[in-house]
Amino acid sequence: MEDKEKYLFYKEDSFELHKGKMQDVLSTFEDNSIDSIVCDPPYELNFMGKGWDNSGVAFQKETWEHCFRVLKPGGYLLAFGGTRTYHRICCAIEDAGFEIRDCIMYLYGSGFPKSFNIGLAIDKKNGNESIDTGIQSPNSRPNSTKENTLYESGTVGKEFTIKKANNQWDGWGTCLKPAYEPIIVARKPFKNSLIDNIEIYGVGGINIDECRVEASGEIIGRNNPNNPFSNIFHSNSTVGRDTTLINNGRFPANVITDGSEEVAIGMPNTKSSGGRTTMPKISESGEGKLSFGQNYNPLSRIESDYIAPKDEGNAIRYFYSAKASKKDRDEGLEMFIERGKYLEESGGTRKENGKSIMEGSNVKVKNFHPTVKPVELMQYLVRLVSPKNSIVLDCFMGSGSTGKACMFENRERDANYYFIGIEMTEEYLPICQARIDYAKYKYEYEQKKEKEERLKQGI
Repeated sequence: MEDKEKYLFYKEDSFELHKGKMQDVLSTFEDNSIDSIVCDPPYELNFMGKGWDNSGVAFQKETWEHCFRVLKPGGYLLAFGGTRTYHRICCAIEDAGFEIRDCIMYLYGSGFPKSFNIGLAIDKKNGNESIDTGIQSPNSRPNSTKENTLYESGTVGKEFTIKKANNQWDGWGTCLKPAYEPIIVARKPFKNSLIDNIEIYGVGGINIDECRVEASGEIIGRNNPNNPFSNIFHSNSTVGRDTTLINNGRFPANVITDGSEEVAIGMPNTKSSGGRTTMPKISESGEGKLSFGQNYNPLSRIESDYIAPKDEGNAIRYFYSAKASKKDRDEGLEMFIERGKYLEESGGTRKENGKSIMEGSNVKVKNFHPTVKPVELMQYLVRLVSPKNSIVLDCFMGSGSTGKACMFENRERDANYYFIGIEMTEEYLPICQARIDYAKYKYEYEQKKEKEERLKQGI
């Protein structure tokens, strides 16, 4: 086994970052040494011409075999995927030996269609003049790939006239607007029962109570001391104790949203009248799982009832919403030089210092990674599958959002996570370090910034 120090980029007491290909770096790790893996692998779409998104690494069984080896039995792997290619990633994960447990859908309102305008392209090919609609469209996004000619001419920050095709294919394109990303939920198989595995390795379950969706908190029922089903409703309920059940939130679902108005509008309004609920028949089987048979109400046979609260509103209330913060991307990067969002050899670009940059772009960011995930979303995912005091791995670290999430969880929830990140693109590593460092020392950063502002103002 190779020396791990060979790939080490930075290390301190709560996280370490490694530079190199994940296969090479993980070859230096011990078997069964990682508690959970939360990652955003390449979708293999050649996104923005990036070489790391066109290597095929996420489709290879060998890639996930490395993850399988270092993950503890019962440990969870969460991996994002693109809507066009996640099935290939999922198959590779399964072929590596993982058990596919679920697929979480992350719904969002942002995003734009990278669609090819067929009608305008036909006009251009045949030398026809397209129809000028006279409609001005401000601040529209430019083309991001050679195929993406959704608008005849349009650049960030500039108004332009939308044109209509002068043929029967006006209004036809090639892509839908992206509105969700799947997150593959996989688990490493284990021997014996789930409970035995948890006692040995400390992993294997889902953190239900700390990932519940916030609800109103009303009293919803009372346990009978002899109620054998008391632990169904609340993990702190104990058979034989007379306790009051509080609605501490909705059960976490396999849908997560960004909480945006666009997502909420697409969901219906629903109403619950409350009252007694019908529970599945429950029996012990296999690894301590609950098996479900014919529906009936077990509480009808005992003295107490489970009363569901009356509830109505938009269906988005059933799902956890991870808000995307605009400042999240650049937090901790105050000392970094701003630069444009670069594109690799795509249509409608110009050269700057030997690299391609969007023509007319006025978008300047310090964190120039193109696929930054919201840290609040990553906190929720880490919390869902990672017990406190565990080691969390992100083998496709990008700009470090998973590591930043772990540090925030340590501050906010006293989780005591140890984060390990692997990234092969060298220019992203300083960004990862700064963002994770900021999350770990957030309050110190804020105090320092406040002091500097006071000095500027002469206070």
